[in-house]
Amino acid sequence: MKDSNFLKENNARRLWHPMAHPAESLATPPDIIVEAEGVEIIDIDGRRTIDAVGGLWNVNLGYSCQPVKDAISTQLNRLPYYSIFRGTTNDNVIELAEMLAAFFAPDGLSRAFYTSGGSDGVEVALRLARQYHKIRGEGGRVKFLSLKKGYHGTHTLGASVNGNANFRTQYEPLMPGCYHTPAPYTYRNPFNETDPERLAQLCLAAIEDEIKFQDPSTIAAFIMEPVLGAGGVIPPHASFMPGVRALCSRYGILLVADEVITAFGRTGSWSGSRHWGVQPDLLISAKAITNGYFPFGVVMVSEGFAEVFEKDTSGKGAIGSGYTYSGHPVGAAAAIACLQETERLQVHLNASARGDQLFAGLQTLMARHDVIGDVRGGHGLMCALELVSDRAAKTPIDKKTITRVHRATYEAGVMVRVSGNNIILSPPLVLSEADVTRILSALEVGFSSL
Repeated sequence: MKDSNFLKENNARRLWHPMAHPAESLATPPDIIVEAEGVEIIDIDGRRTIDAVGGLWNVNLGYSCQPVKDAISTQLNRLPYYSIFRGTTNDNVIELAEMLAAFFAPDGLSRAFYTSGGSDGVEVALRLARQYHKIRGEGGRVKFLSLKKGYHGTHTLGASVNGNANFRTQYEPLMPGCYHTPAPYTYRNPFNETDPERLAQLCLAAIEDEIKFQDPSTIAAFIMEPVLGAGGVIPPHASFMPGVRALCSRYGILLVADEVITAFGRTGSWSGSRHWGVQPDLLISAKAITNGYFPFGVVMVSEGFAEVFEKDTSGKGAIGSGYTYSGHPVGAAAAIACLQETERLQVHLNASARGDQLFAGLQTLMARHDVIGDVRGGHGLMCALELVSDRAAKTPIDKKTITRVHRATYEAGVMVRVSGNNIILSPPLVLSEADVTRILSALEVGFSSL
């Protein structure tokens, strides 16, 4: 292990970081995290901070979940790798598929297709959606609809359904046939509507209008996050996702739930779809499925969707998607242990309680600091603060100012995430009441630094 002087001297020198400008990383090198324990991370200088980012939405059980670590270690010594492509499988993926079918049964999902992570899962789900329609003789259904502000990973097809210009503009032209509709974002929307229920109905009307304009017979699927995450934690009104489900059913369109963030308790319910009382046709999960300890993901498939493939006799149902690490035995072992621990701890209940505490505390902060234009949350442990320089005009705050808040908060003992003019909070679901108090206190320090 190189010493701290070497690491600091070479920080960002030969490494390009995801979601960052290389020049900015060189000018302001990133914090070097070297250890973690519980819900805290420790940097190279020994500073301990509560990780209010939860890794990247994925470390639901914190950094000291020994059962998952043990499962990985044991599996590495037993079968470190083998493919589950045609003709071979492994014991862990069989067991995990049964566990996932049981876990997602209330969501109407009964089959598992393994991936390496969330972006892979989005790609697979959208490909399978097109294939499903081809098997059924509706090969013209190739288009996808999604929400503006939605985030669906960074593969080309996923980026094409993304609704944020940051992940699109520099990579265009993207895939044709992808169309976007307004998100139920009460703080900023084209309807200038601040009532969540009325906004939901306006957005649903816009979706139906787009469906009719495109011609329903050309649309394969609508993909959405139950709560928009990376776009700034945008929870819809309770009527919205059921309304999308109804439109999809009416026009023969598949509903794909992107639950890379929301599955396994993040919203205070076991899945985001269940949170809104909706059964999707496909559900994408990753991140918390292994607590972030191993890259792994899954696309869960509904019974009706599965039957189209399993009863096919034309040969069109042969799946031409998969990855070298699909069904990795170590990842599957980690997922088995993680799911067992997730259910044992009933983390969704703590996510709900601590989420309510955090949301209330953020609203109190907003009352004290005019720079906070909007507070979003109220559905488990996913919250956001949108910062503005002028509340009346809703003018987004500049990058330099939000960076100051981030730095002061970090130095006060809490890591938060900056995305545009938003501060996003997605801490581990095992957070304590005292941990939430510490997060709020550090944010107070951050805002008071302005």
